[in-house]
Amino acid sequence: MLLVGFGALRVVELWFSTRHQSSLFAEGATKVREPLYPLMVGVHSGLLVGSALEVMFCDRPFLLWLGGPMLALLVLCVIGRIWVWSSLGEQWNVQIVTSARPIVENGPYRYVRHPNYTIVIVEMFALPLVHSAYATALVCSLVNAVVLRERIRHEEAALFTRPEYLSKMARKPRFVPPFLRVR
Repeated sequence: MLLVGFGALRVVELWFSTRHQSSLFAEGATKVREPLYPLMVGVHSGLLVGSALEVMFCDRPFLLWLGGPMLALLVLCVIGRIWVWSSLGEQWNVQIVTSARPIVENGPYRYVRHPNYTIVIVEMFALPLVHSAYATALVCSLVNAVVLRERIRHEEAALFTRPEYLSKMARKPRFVPPFLRVR
């Protein structure tokens, strides 16, 4: 049921993304070329399918000591996602789109440049580990790291051409706010 819920969430995200992109493109926004976007879609799909298959075919148990904390992390991820969506409004979408709209620096963007990617990183290992699907967690997390590295390179190349982004976001960390870092 958990995987179906996350799958449904991805479908809803795609629907909102399409609506938001239409609005942004009507204002003259442009889409940045992302060579690894199909791989990113594959990783997200593979996370759901791989988790289910690993649990079924490898007889992975639910271990309360592992599954409980992972479920708690996923709840925090959903809350964080909603915070990101509400902060970005119509600027949120699943692809890299640059527009003339003001740079968002409220909500989680007060602290980091890429809060949504932080959430995705956590989801990649937490979702499969709810039911001990450690192979899926490892493989999807590693492939996601490669995809995100490239995606962020393209996204920041586009964003840092905007003086407003440079002045508001350049000094902020990418993923983890300073007050959460282990010292």
